[in-house]
Amino acid sequence: MILRSFTFFVASAFLAAAEQHKPLTPLDVFELELPAAPQIAPDGKRVIYVRESADIMTDRRYSSLWVVSTDDKGHRPMTSGKFRDTNPVWSEDGGLITFISDRDGSPQIYRLWLDTGHIAKLTNLTAPPSNLALSPDGKWIAFTMHVPEKASPIAKMPAAPEGAKWAEPAKVIDSTYYRFNGAGYLKPGYQHIFVVSGEGGTPRQISNGKFQHGGPLAVGSSLEWTRDSKSILIGVNRESFEKDPRNTEIYEFSVADGTSRALTSRKGPDLTPTVSPDGRFIAYLGFEDRFLGNQSERISVMNRDGSGSRLLTPKLAVSVNSIAWSPDSKGMYFVADEKGNTGLYYCALDGPVKKITGNLGAGRSASGGNAGLSVAKSGAVAFTSTRPDRPGDIAFLAPGATSPRLLTTLNQDLLTTRKLGPVEEIWYESSRDQRRIQGWVIKPPDFDPTKKYPLILEIHGGPFSNYGDRFDLEKQMMAASGYVVLYTNPRGSTSYGEDFANLIHHAYPGDDFYDLNSGVDAMIAKGYIDPEQLFVTGGSGGGVLTCWMIGKTPRFRAAATLYPVINWYSWMLTSDIGPIVGRYWFPGMPWDNVEHFEKRSLLSVVKNVKTPTMVLTGESDYRTPMSDSEQYYQALRMLGVESVLVRVPDEPHGVSVRPSHHISKMLHIIGWFDQHRSTKPPVVARKF
Repeated sequence: MILRSFTFFVASAFLAAAEQHKPLTPLDVFELELPAAPQIAPDGKRVIYVRESADIMTDRRYSSLWVVSTDDKGHRPMTSGKFRDTNPVWSEDGGLITFISDRDGSPQIYRLWLDTGHIAKLTNLTAPPSNLALSPDGKWIAFTMHVPEKASPIAKMPAAPEGAKWAEPAKVIDSTYYRFNGAGYLKPGYQHIFVVSGEGGTPRQISNGKFQHGGPLAVGSSLEWTRDSKSILIGVNRESFEKDPRNTEIYEFSVADGTSRALTSRKGPDLTPTVSPDGRFIAYLGFEDRFLGNQSERISVMNRDGSGSRLLTPKLAVSVNSIAWSPDSKGMYFVADEKGNTGLYYCALDGPVKKITGNLGAGRSASGGNAGLSVAKSGAVAFTSTRPDRPGDIAFLAPGATSPRLLTTLNQDLLTTRKLGPVEEIWYESSRDQRRIQGWVIKPPDFDPTKKYPLILEIHGGPFSNYGDRFDLEKQMMAASGYVVLYTNPRGSTSYGEDFANLIHHAYPGDDFYDLNSGVDAMIAKGYIDPEQLFVTGGSGGGVLTCWMIGKTPRFRAAATLYPVINWYSWMLTSDIGPIVGRYWFPGMPWDNVEHFEKRSLLSVVKNVKTPTMVLTGESDYRTPMSDSEQYYQALRMLGVESVLVRVPDEPHGVSVRPSHHISKMLHIIGWFDQHRSTKPPVVARKF
């Protein structure tokens, strides 16, 4: 009996230990929780944030509002249920939270009393609100909302007989920007600024005209109240939105009568106006447009009346992502990516820039630029933080401190039962010009340096973006399947300055091939990579470079290109952002530069491809439309290259809206590579 009990105890302990060292599994997509939009209370004692999760039964993503005390004495949900609660904003006295929720079916504005937990619905809007901003006196809530506009009919249809069921009518489009990734086909009309009483009631429209004061195309169109609660600021183009939506100015709108005036006038984007606590200054982001592929956003400061504008960070080498004033109005906190790490910085109005801390990020992927920032009247700072072995959490920096403290451990329950792949940073030289390239490597959780492993080269999109030392579920899943994963920042990547990023200006794809290929060579030189088991994948711009790589070298056993651009000519005419970025990425219109567009298109090298290739794209992708993937797939089939096309229903760019589709994307990549992990030569299909 004693022996049997001992045997049971040992077996149970072994199973428990095995469970603690279990690699990540596909269903862990439903277990991860991620923070967003941290907002610190005015007194600095609490932080409210959006907590995102996925539900395995409905296959949907939901979000709720949580409050955590900065003294580690409390952490509790303020809302719950299968809803999307977003955009929380504190009242000046710290007693109320205004937020947006779809808990009654459509997104509306709600108010939450923290002392009682009572929630009241303030609006019955006909369209979703966004960009909430609470006036300093607490009386008004500003937001943006779509105002429909009926187009004049072209065809005068006869009336259908009573009781008849005719088909849906034809849809007439007369806008350059008529659909957007994730939002789908846009309804005719314009986004306008509204205000509603803090007690609820009928909203009042402030802005007017045929201009977009928000919406998917108006990037950086956040609302900001002046300290006297009499005006609202926003970055918007109110002259030629259709022609040049990026050429925005900071506008001031009178709440009393809706009159407006521009406070800035330079060529280029002026966005994200932020009023100093003393009301004397307005800080904003933007740049003087030189029509380069990459242009760093820098901080400018002007007087409240729009005079005296000057660059606060003229010598800053990297682009600023978000800004917040210090409570004494003497300087700015800001977030920026530098060498693959997202940092928190401070710049005095009359002093140099200094870095306070690093490792900011939401933990969604290794990509940068995604971190919340909020500063209290006390000088305390809240933001999201991530590391390669930890998804996002809420971090807190006490006034005057230099080391942040984590307020949450959202995924500790999962991570204590999982063994992640170790992550290490590498630097290597490009064979193109000996330029040093930064990258990261994830090894399998039970890595053995005496063995040989297959390698996946995973390439970031953008192309003007960066990878870094941040948690990445997809790459960890590849490592959990037995692959070493290499992800790097080739030329064109951000966080190394404009010069490095613009090495691909009007030359993408191009020499980035050498940067990526040299990374593979550097990994083989380490001795634990099987040079016969090399694989390559990437999404969006990474999909472009995946196709570029296999068009330049046959060294990869298989490739998975995700939602790529294949034909730049057709892409510029079908993508939701084609008319915008085309003037920056190319020397001119495609019909005037046919040779250039053909040279940079992946069809120019498709005839060289021998690598078995999977093409995967969402059927509702309007960023890199399905037609591009179909062109590449059909070309591969006609050339006799082993290939498959994976179409994911209802998914926009990125293929991760539905959790099960996110799992499917990861497993298709791993499954395709697993099929080709052998010593046999790649299968060649019959030529067309």
